[in-house]
Amino acid sequence: MFAVLVVDDDVRVARINAAYVEKVPGFEVAARAHSAAEALELLSGRPVDLILLDHYLPDENGLDLVRHLRRRGDLTDVIMVTAARDLATVQAAMRLGALQYLVKPFTFGALRSRLEAYGSLRRSLESGGEAEQAEVDRIFGTLASAGTPNALPKGHSPTTAELVRQVLRSADGPLSTQQIADLAGISRQTAQRYLKLLDRTGRVTLALRYGETGRPEHRYAWRPSGRPSHGSDRPNGSDHPDGT
Repeated sequence: MFAVLVVDDDVRVARINAAYVEKVPGFEVAARAHSAAEALELLSGRPVDLILLDHYLPDENGLDLVRHLRRRGDLTDVIMVTAARDLATVQAAMRLGALQYLVKPFTFGALRSRLEAYGSLRRSLESGGEAEQAEVDRIFGTLASAGTPNALPKGHSPTTAELVRQVLRSADGPLSTQQIADLAGISRQTAQRYLKLLDRTGRVTLALRYGETGRPEHRYAWRPSGRPSHGSDRPNGSDHPDGT
């Protein structure tokens, strides 16, 4: 069993994340912490295999916590689980050795796939011996490729999601829901479902355009950098894994 420490300032989110972890075979929650200081204290008394770490903590941010751990020689594996989408934070997490970076809100499937990939990685590394280049490539690719199909909520098709993404990426400017539906060859209702998902995950910008009737029309544009739109990157409120 891999022991996991769940660190999140929001008690409710920490409870949900812990429940997710417990549903994945081979993983157990060793403890939950709601601040950097509490996490450091817990880790001093009971080492764990993996930390699911939020970036927004009340006393210091999650990356500062990782820096404290590394300075004292603690090399516990870390997966960032946070609403922080700015590329500076993502890059800093990579440089500090975070194995994965999961942006809130996310589904159980998205977290499960990353935990399963982590378990596979650990088992490969603990088998010992030497590795040929193909094995090295597989090990390095295990976490990088984790979760793409399973990151979609139930009832969403990866093929349809990619169609909508391609339409948005290739557009010269913002498009209405109907325009996206027509270009993707899907119904307006289907397009709307996938656009709402992309909006929740911060991958599109959403603007209102008023037509001749005075009724507002939603128009969508792709956000290549993945930066948050209309306040979706708040450390509170929408910072929940189930999107509430």
